Amino acid sequence: MTTPASVQDRAKGVVAPALAVRMFRMERYLPRLDLAPFIEHIWIVEWDLRGQPPFVQRTLPYPSVHVVFDRARSGVFGVVTGAFDYTLQGAGRVCGLKFRPGAFRAFLGRPLHTISDQVLPLSAVFGWDDAAAVEAAAVDTVLGAPGDAAMIDAAGMLLRTRLRIQLRIELPIADPQVERIAAILRTVETTPGLTRVEALAAAAGLGVRSLQQLFGEYVGVSPKWVIRRFRLHEAADRLAQGGDLDLSALALELGYVDQAHFTSDFRRLVGQAPGRYRDDAQAISAPQPDRTADSESSPAHSRTDPSAPPP
Repeated sequence: MTTPASVQDRAKGVVAPALAVRMFRMERYLPRLDLAPFIEHIWIVEWDLRGQPPFVQRTLPYPSVHVVFDRARSGVFGVVTGAFDYTLQGAGRVCGLKFRPGAFRAFLGRPLHTISDQVLPLSAVFGWDDAAAVEAAAVDTVLGAPGDAAMIDAAGMLLRTRLRIQLRIELPIADPQVERIAAILRTVETTPGLTRVEALAAAAGLGVRSLQQLFGEYVGVSPKWVIRRFRLHEAADRLAQGGDLDLSALALELGYVDQAHFTSDFRRLVGQAPGRYRDDAQAISAPQPDRTADSESSPAHSRTDPSAPPP
């Protein structure tokens, strides 16, 4: 059993990444070839905080649907339009399948906007009989697998078999609209100066109304939401890396009319003002003083570092 290749780019949606890496392990893997038209990546989060207070991790979700295997809350997570908070306590692990934007439309059978900000039971999509028992067994199968590669294979097998796409039965036909949406999202992500829906529609060769309908049907959120979310992802990522960023210049670069509007949006989503977030990130990333000399006299100040970091 081989472990799939890891995703190499940085996960920009993780708030306070320097602190997160101390609290849990997060890995992201590319899907097996047959699932690649539908799955962007598989993610695994694992933590061991026994003897420590619970830790709340905030993320800024992308416009993707996730199928999540979690002993606390499994389900199909539609696009989350706000921030997403998850409380880690004790020890545990979670495995999720992040669908490519638009790709879950083929599995759901209806517009994606109908499940935005909702969590469906796995059985609502997979059509399981005796849903509670089968879902619990599925979660145990995935999370009880020995190691990342085994969890990935177990989750992929469940997706294939429960959706009747294994062996001689073909996978759902890849919808060409998914590739179209991927190209549009690449335009948003790689064109910092693109801040208006009209400009995005023109770049995509569509009218504004057609672009809005496409996103409502396949993505689950509006083009305006996508533009703003990618800009805030970029802002949070750059601020988390530290450095003396000019916040007024950053706000203008991201398409805000002034720093006040940028600060308001950033605080509402991230939970802190941009300047405070940057300063806290720098403080967390700074080298820790050597406490070896007083560790015996002050054991309460020592920190347990779990196995490693995390849709």
